[in-house]
Amino acid sequence: MIDLIRIKVKAGDGGKGCVAWRHEKYYANGGPFGGDGGRGGHIYIQVDTNETTLTKLRFTRTVKAGNGEPGKTKKMHGADGEDVTIKVPLGTMVRNAANGDLLADLTRPHQIVMIARGGKGGLGNCHFATARNDAPEYAQPGEIGESFDLQIELRLLADAGLIGFPSVGKSTFLSVVTRARPQIADYPFTTIDPNIGVVTLPDERSFVLADMPGLIEGAADGKGLGHEFLRHIRRCRVLIHLIDMSGWERDPIEDYRIINEELRQYDEELASRPQIVAANKMDTDESEEMIVKFREAYPDLEVFEISTLTKTGIDAVLYRAMAEIEAAREKEKEEEPKEEVVVYRYEPKRPDFEIINLGNHRWKVESAKVDRLAEQVNFDNDDDTYAFARTLAKMGVDAALRKAGCVSGDQVIVGTYIMDFTD
Repeated sequence: MIDLIRIKVKAGDGGKGCVAWRHEKYYANGGPFGGDGGRGGHIYIQVDTNETTLTKLRFTRTVKAGNGEPGKTKKMHGADGEDVTIKVPLGTMVRNAANGDLLADLTRPHQIVMIARGGKGGLGNCHFATARNDAPEYAQPGEIGESFDLQIELRLLADAGLIGFPSVGKSTFLSVVTRARPQIADYPFTTIDPNIGVVTLPDERSFVLADMPGLIEGAADGKGLGHEFLRHIRRCRVLIHLIDMSGWERDPIEDYRIINEELRQYDEELASRPQIVAANKMDTDESEEMIVKFREAYPDLEVFEISTLTKTGIDAVLYRAMAEIEAAREKEKEEEPKEEVVVYRYEPKRPDFEIINLGNHRWKVESAKVDRLAEQVNFDNDDDTYAFARTLAKMGVDAALRKAGCVSGDQVIVGTYIMDFTD
């Protein structure tokens, strides 16, 4: 089952600003004329209602957006990098793989969020002309685009989920009450991927029903398809628990106990979810004896007797499920939404640099962005050095150094260069 993958995303880098001069008739001393670089491409994640699994992303390891083009002469802006959109099914959750933070919870059709922001393009030399230097030979490099690992997890959005041991009739139940056509056979784990269908009642009310892979004992510890199964049913408002009442292969009393114990071990809240118990295969000779024993074992439990083969007793289950779903919907409207289901929460912007005190009046500016800027500077050229210093001041590096205790005459390490701090 492809419902949990990990991929690396890399937004595009911004294009470098251009160093150019105006050379036109009547403009003998035209001055700086370099344009700005284009921004790097963003990476988006969008819901595609035609997708039901993450299979298409199975062999994708890295997704990269296009880099911005360098600026051009005549103050012309470089082209922006090409954006990239990752298509995922409805119900997908996106997390930062490093810390588990929820970045996006895609719960609406065609919903789209920006997941990685492209770097800004560098400014051309026309922006650095001053009274002191009217012919700057310096332009900014583009910013680096955001890059991190994502954990993409699919949790189906269904109103009701069918639960039970393998081969108790869940797929047959789904095929009877919806237009879904799941694979049906008389052996365990016929259902590997969840199947979904829409149940429409005679009064035109409807709900989404999902047939999940069968549970086994030890599912909460990851045995069988346990974790994959349990991950999906966490979003179902009501559970329809099918039990094989024929007693041919399994003990229905033990089946009911084991599955509810697995739900409790995985998530206490799941165990308290509304659960409709349907005793299936009541058309068999042994079912009458077994249902009596089952009711004696669980006297306070409401049990619906059904047969997916003869299609009897099913309507009562569906109407009860509809009532529970409507009650859950009303309750959801009244409750405050949990932080876990926020539609989109972008990570807080971190500072572009960090000031480190090395002692003995030496400081280091730790920053990939500043290091990249420094590599573009000709420190043998006073104008380039002055323009670079102005850029650091605009970024707030000077103020941060002062706040940390740096004074005139201290040495500041930027990239592979050492500069004297002047207040």
